[in-house]
Amino acid sequence: MDPLFEVSQLAFSYPGSDSLGSDSLGAGSRKAIIDGITVSLAAGRFYGIIGPNGCGKTTLIDLLMGQLTPTNGKIMYRGKDVSTIPSKNRACHMALVPQLYSVNFPFTVREVVAMGRYPHLSRFSAIGEAGAAIIIDTMNATDTLGFSHRRINQLSGGERQRVVFARALAQQASVLFLDEATANLDINHTLALLKLAADRVNGGGTVISVFQEINIAAMFCDHLLLMEAGQCVAHGPTREVLTAAHLNRLFKVQCRVEENTFNDHLHVIFKG
Repeated sequence: MDPLFEVSQLAFSYPGSDSLGSDSLGAGSRKAIIDGITVSLAAGRFYGIIGPNGCGKTTLIDLLMGQLTPTNGKIMYRGKDVSTIPSKNRACHMALVPQLYSVNFPFTVREVVAMGRYPHLSRFSAIGEAGAAIIIDTMNATDTLGFSHRRINQLSGGERQRVVFARALAQQASVLFLDEATANLDINHTLALLKLAADRVNGGGTVISVFQEINIAAMFCDHLLLMEAGQCVAHGPTREVLTAAHLNRLFKVQCRVEENTFNDHLHVIFKG
């Protein structure tokens, strides 16, 4: 089976400044954020991206989605260079739930969720009955239907995040990117929304998600990518990659990885 994403010698750097925002690297210099990643990602899997702060996790997602242009290397999506795919076409295939969502206009919740349908509409066409049903279904599934007429800027951080999740689900893209998408949520809504993402995988879709909470990643991800300093230092099935040795290398912590008989997943126990 052909890979969904084929990433070859991928590199990306910002010009001119170091991680503190100073000019210490000198004129014309560049700070490498992604440094030579080569990896294949298959369809129908739930991928977790794990690594310390600043290692390039969000940048990798932006590159996979075609929102950034690589400094070097190439990303192929279903055999096509992702940079050559028009943005509207990419939006039909890829949806994103960012960690933070800001909006400058007081749209209603329903209006924000409806934005997920726009990539599928031709110019000046309206959302039809089928699209309206998808909007209602996704709001119901994400527990946002009850405040569908409220303004997005009047919501709490957790409520707003559920709305953005609903918008991405309404997009019905085959690839769902989650960038610490549950960081503002309570555990109930975290598990519920990640279960919705897992359902997409069970239906043939693909999820690629950045996680800070390693045990949540272990519950949902069948494959992990471990990142350090812009490189992918390990990738593969969760049960092979999630080891104490790898976590000690990435996070400089003492831990133990055990089988959790309560939920049949690996569980990481950290020593304080």
